[in-house]
This record gives sequence, C-alpha cells and structure tokens, in this order.
Amino acid sequence: MNFNTDRAVVLVVDDVPENLAVLHDALDESGYTVLVANNGATALQRAAEAQPDVILLDAVMPGMDGFETCRHLKASLATRHIPVVFMTGLTEAEHVVAAFAAGGNDYVSKPVRTSEVLARIAAHMQTARLMDQARSALDAFGNAVIAMTPGDGKIVWQTPLARTLMQGYAVDTELTAWLAATQLAHSQGQSHPPLTLQRASRRLIFSAAEFSENEQWMIVLREESDSAQIEKLMASFKLTQRESEVLNWVIKGKTNRDIGDILGTSPRTVNKHLEHVFVKLGVETRTSAAAVAMGKLRVRTTADASPVESPAGAPPR
Repeated sequence: MNFNTDRAVVLVVDDVPENLAVLHDALDESGYTVLVANNGATALQRAAEAQPDVILLDAVMPGMDGFETCRHLKASLATRHIPVVFMTGLTEAEHVVAAFAAGGNDYVSKPVRTSEVLARIAAHMQTARLMDQARSALDAFGNAVIAMTPGDGKIVWQTPLARTLMQGYAVDTELTAWLAATQLAHSQGQSHPPLTLQRASRRLIFSAAEFSENEQWMIVLREESDSAQIEKLMASFKLTQRESEVLNWVIKGKTNRDIGDILGTSPRTVNKHLEHVFVKLGVETRTSAAAVAMGKLRVRTTADASPVESPAGAPPR
C-alpha cells in the first residue's frame, strides 16, 4: 500500500548518490512520493514493503545488478505487478533485450533526461491505473483471476483475491508447465484438464477461461475444501455428517469399498448411508446423486476463500 494515497509512489534504485538526488528532486517537484535504494537487496525489500506504483531501476550496479533485481521482483507474487523502467547507458540491442527479458516494462537511456523519465512514468501510471480498475472490478464480484503470457508463463496481472489464494501454494513451476501443456492442446484443437494444487485439505484449481495466441491468457482460480463441501451438503440436503462425507467421496468417483477404507467402515455400511442419501436427494443412482450435489456446490468462491465449487466431471456409477 502506498504511504500517501494522494501521491503516487516511485522507487528509484541507483548506486550513484548524485543520480538519486537529481531524480528525487525532479519527481518530488512533480508531485510524486519518492523512495530510494542504492542496491538490489534494499530495492527488493522496499518494493515488497511499500508497493510503489513504478520502479526506476539502474541496470548496472555492483553486486546484484538491475537485471537480477528485476528478475527477483517479477518472481515474487507481491511485486511482479509493479512496472519496472530500466535506466541504462547500455543501449546496444542485446542489453535492451536483456532488460525486457528480465521482466522490465520500459527503459530510458543514461544520462537520463528528467522530462523523458516523467513522461514514461506518467504513461505507465495511466496503464497501471486502468489495470487496477479492471482488477478491482473483477475482485469486487468475487473473481480470482490472473492474466499470463503463454510464451514465457509470466503472470502479467492478478486480482487481489487471486494473490491471496495463491499464497501458501508452490505455483510457479507447476503453473508454467500446465500452461505449456494447455497451450499445446489448444493449438491442436483439444482441451486440457485444469491444474489442481493440493495443500492439506484444500485444493487450488486453475482453469483457462480465455485464450489468445500472442497475448494474455485469462486464468480463473477457485479453492476447494472437503470440510466446507461437507458442511454445505449437510445444510443443502439435511444430511447427517457421515452421509455428507459419503456423498462427498461419491462426487470424487470413489467406490463403496474405497469410501469404507477412507472412513474406516464397511462397504455395507457405506451402502446404507447411500440409500438414505438417495431418498433425501430424490434420486436412484450414484451418478444422479453426484450430479444433484455438484449442481448445489457449483457456486462462485467468496472473498474469504471459502470453497464452494466442486470438481468437474461426473463420477462413474
């Protein structure tokens, strides 16, 4: 969060004090709140804590240079959304390419011209403001959405709810691999199953909602929990705790023997519970029971990450 909500925050990263002073004065006079860092490690810390609106980053610094600093910024869920403008005297094509490859959004050449820097910042601020409005609108309706570029698997932006849901899950490697497999299947006119990540009794599920060959892909997230689904089944159909547990495993396609092993009871007892479930749901088969239950559970995830949507696909009879 910005320290001053009336002034946009710019983090300037440069190991030369004179450069920091010039940029600080120019930005301050233009109405920005200015934070400074003289090395990569400090920049990472201040970016995570202050959440600046834009980062001006020197490419060449001792120790951790600007390229490595930018890669760290873009690798973190907390800072990858912040636009990074490189400041570099390395204007050869390979260095410009390296800046963008590291995750940079733009660059200005050294010695910097303050008018150019201010213009670039204003442009990125406008783009970021529009993206924030879109993210806020999605988040206000309980949407957990991220946008990714299919070529490199980078998360371009995410709603606050998506960022919250992804905390605690190791998403980077598995998400990139899933995106590549989904892209391949899509290019062949085929579908690819959603990605499911497990954490204790909770599951985070990623589903591709919108495809584009060269632009951003929209990925919708939802979190599920066995305990929340069981409670919802109990409330929706007036089931007992054990009947809800049995139905929950039926939804997942488990046989009576499997369910008995999981719940520590006999298949015969499981079947008795199922008979009661069938009566309360007004159905006659396992498939029908699963379909009715899944229809009740298929509700959008709420902001407190309560899991409410069931896995896709009907289990076998």
